[in-house]
Amino acid sequence: MIPLAGPASAADPIVVSALGDSLTAGYNLPPETAFPVQLEAALRARGHDVRVINAGVSGDTSAGGLARLDWMLGDHPQAVIVELGANDGLRGLDPARTRENLDSLLGRLKAEGLPVLLTGMLAPPNLGRDYGAAFNGLFPDLAEKYDTLFYPFFLDGVARDPALTQPDGLHPTAEGVAVIVARILPQAEALIARARKAASP
Repeated sequence: MIPLAGPASAADPIVVSALGDSLTAGYNLPPETAFPVQLEAALRARGHDVRVINAGVSGDTSAGGLARLDWMLGDHPQAVIVELGANDGLRGLDPARTRENLDSLLGRLKAEGLPVLLTGMLAPPNLGRDYGAAFNGLFPDLAEKYDTLFYPFFLDGVARDPALTQPDGLHPTAEGVAVIVARILPQAEALIARARKAASP
């Protein structure tokens, strides 16, 4: 295991890593409008002293996120948002492998003592009912297994809305990211609370 930083004092900002794919990285957006930047601003506006690190890589699958875990932990986060799986679904990868990858990732984060907010994803409808059931169900199952905070659908309120998505119909615009941030904010605040509690002497 990578050694984490020592306990933070109440005066220190909470460091949150957002581990994800292009939806986190801010594909085709100005850097200042990416999800981690907008989320940090929203949390600070609510009075939380936080720093949100953008650990998103466009094109990443759940396997890619798992492979980058040591790199992410090198930033010594005190909490983690996990936003992975969209590319697994787009590529029609076996949901059992996605579950296995995320299971390993969440197990490692639990062993490190890091609070987690897991965000869910929905399979493309063209992959069929059986695939959708297997894929969509793995996220709540893992959230329950590891007692993580859970936001069921990262693109809730944005998906299929042409006013909030880029021309590819998949990635949010800056305005779409703002909608995501507004909707996920209560869970993000709960994550900060867990991190503060874990950092207390």
